[in-house]
Amino acid sequence: EVQLVESGGGLVHSGGSLRLSCAASGCTFRYTSMNWLRQAPGKGFEWVSGISPSGGTTSYARFVKCRFTISRDNAKNTLYLQMNRLKTEDTAVYYCSANSGSRGQGTQVTVSS
Repeated sequence: EVQLVESGGGLVHSGGSLRLSCAASGCTFRYTSMNWLRQAPGKGFEWVSGISPSGGTTSYARFVKCRFTISRDNAKNTLYLQMNRLKTEDTAVYYCSANSGSRGQGTQVTVSS
């Protein structure tokens, strides 16, 4: 089972940018579709974005489309989420997850007004 560790979260002002990373262990990362999820305070998990094993196909939730970009580097076993034009409602713990079911511990993103 792939192990996942997110990083790159932090505090940013509204309109700012952050880049999240998710480092994966093991040799199956390059064969696995990956996703970013988030959980805002007091709310359930929310799917944000997904990417195919090759990176050739990406998809986004409506609320982040044209602001966030998902990508991956299979040579580095790493998944990314570039987040631009951040809004206060983007405040949440962000998790990377594999279609196989693995999920990281999350990284906090806080957007202040």
